[in-house]
Amino acid sequence: MTDTSEATIPQRYPFNAPDRLDLDPRYAELREQPLIRVQLPYGEPAWLATRHADVRTVLGDPRFSRAAATGRDEPRNTPHQQQTGILSMDPPDHTRVRRLVAKAFTARRVDQLRPRTRAVAEELVDGMLAAGQPADLVAYLATPLPIRVICDLLGVPVSDQDKFHTWSEAIVSTTSLEPGLVQHYLDSLLAYMAGLVARRRVEPADDLLSAMVRARDEHADRLSEEEMVMLAAGLLAAGHETTVTQIPNMMYVLLTTPGAWDTLRGRPELVPTAVEELMRFIPLGATAAFARYATEDVELGGVLVRAGEPVVVSIPSANRDGTVFPDADRLDLAREVNPHLGFGHGVHHCLGAQLARMELRVVLETLLDRAPGLRLAVPEEELTWKSGLLVRGLVAMPVGW
Repeated sequence: MTDTSEATIPQRYPFNAPDRLDLDPRYAELREQPLIRVQLPYGEPAWLATRHADVRTVLGDPRFSRAAATGRDEPRNTPHQQQTGILSMDPPDHTRVRRLVAKAFTARRVDQLRPRTRAVAEELVDGMLAAGQPADLVAYLATPLPIRVICDLLGVPVSDQDKFHTWSEAIVSTTSLEPGLVQHYLDSLLAYMAGLVARRRVEPADDLLSAMVRARDEHADRLSEEEMVMLAAGLLAAGHETTVTQIPNMMYVLLTTPGAWDTLRGRPELVPTAVEELMRFIPLGATAAFARYATEDVELGGVLVRAGEPVVVSIPSANRDGTVFPDADRLDLAREVNPHLGFGHGVHHCLGAQLARMELRVVLETLLDRAPGLRLAVPEEELTWKSGLLVRGLVAMPVGW
């Protein structure tokens, strides 16, 4: 074990701008080394974990704290420090808040949403086919489907989708929005959710938002009003933003990897394992975020991380660790053992993981049924990719069939 925290000059991070869905080859080199020190665009230097075992430890070991970032110059990609709500909490506060909504995202509850989700997907795909080719998969399917699903679950009017989808970019923006606009969007999203909460208190319905209001008003160990509004806003934003991005990413990989789409057409029973493999294979995160702080000295990846030092993790790198995933750089739609970290790990494991899995499976099943001849309608090099965000994704994806 080495102690190099004072001697190591931090490397600039991220190493370069994200290029499509290509993972920087430097990660493969770093997985063969101890942790390195990095400097994000803003905040104090941090350790970077790239190996699967080290990333799991940082995300799951209580000696690494998110709450300890409060009051620190946290490593980050934006000049401003954002309130991250439940993502900035440790147990027991985190447990108290998460418990309120965890039951809404159980496998059983999500399975009950599947028929409605499939009906919406079929309606959207049929609309795309009727519009004629080429059609933008992002506009016709990837964006409206997750929005309508999370709206149904929470009890949010779908008619307001354009507003909150725009505001939600503030959650994943690094440089795509000016700091003042980020704050304006966040304030608008919180004000919108506060208004819905007030409405549900007067006119309760059979939805998650009404259940949250009842729990907040009736339970002794209840959320504060601010906690509830922030949680509801976070669920609305996170509940669709990453899935909106991941659907076209998933289809891009399937349509540009030789034989991948044909494999699924011939073996549609592989859809569940294909979704897990795509979550592993696609480097959704464009950079690291949400640093964890060591609460005591911890040996990690052959390095002594001292108490008070922050660590950031690369989940895309961990998901390409060849010691865990044989032939890790190859897309294997039939991969059965797949402990990927695409939904995180530990107490902050993605609350909506089961919901996202269901939506991604439904999208694949529906496209295989309705548009088995799907293909890119433009050359790969003509596709436009998003920039200045925490996640990688396509602006538009013209397809034919």
